[in-house]
Amino acid sequence: MPRQQQPPARPARRRSYDQFDATARALDSVGDRWTLLIVRELLGGPRRYTDLHADLPGVSTDVLASRLKDMEQGGLAVRRRLPPPSGASVYELTGRGRGLLPVLTALAAWGAPALDERRPTDAVRAHWFALPLLGALAGLTRQGVLEVRLDEGEFHLRVGGGEGAASPGAEAPGAVYGYGPADRPDARIALDAEVCLELAQGARTFAEAVEHGRVEVSGEGPFAAELRGK
Repeated sequence: MPRQQQPPARPARRRSYDQFDATARALDSVGDRWTLLIVRELLGGPRRYTDLHADLPGVSTDVLASRLKDMEQGGLAVRRRLPPPSGASVYELTGRGRGLLPVLTALAAWGAPALDERRPTDAVRAHWFALPLLGALAGLTRQGVLEVRLDEGEFHLRVGGGEGAASPGAEAPGAVYGYGPADRPDARIALDAEVCLELAQGARTFAEAVEHGRVEVSGEGPFAAELRGK
């Protein structure tokens, strides 16, 4: 006798607060552990699964795969294949996913006072300082690509020029920062993680850090000049 065909498995229903409230609905989508940190990584542009796993120390492969699938189903991210010669599959944020930038920026500002001391078990990546630096440089009037050098590594930002100017990054539409050095930066800055933390906590302004020699600015042109406070 032919085997009885099993009905197709229904996708598991994600947990919901079942509240007709905007905050509850938002947390239905991004309230799970690791989801917002995945968004933080994808704000830098498309990333391969292996790269995401490497820059999210502590997440298991199963959990990462599950969260990415949830983000795809929720319309926060998409998976696509890069054209040859790469051919790799990458994940990237949708417009709705990129709309979480102010949420991440606010959370970073709110959480900055808790970074009083780095614990021995704390991992760190250079690009994790991108969002705090975007906030510290929000008042720039001139727009440009800024390469940032820390002991932990390098990344780059598109900053300045008024509200929303940081949205189009050098890597891909919608990226707010990029990994590694920029191809043609308008200016470069060198600083350490301690200064980044002070800027994030509001303990000093970027102009004060430059004036006291805590941030080294290099480059020519009006964008670099504004960074120097001239």
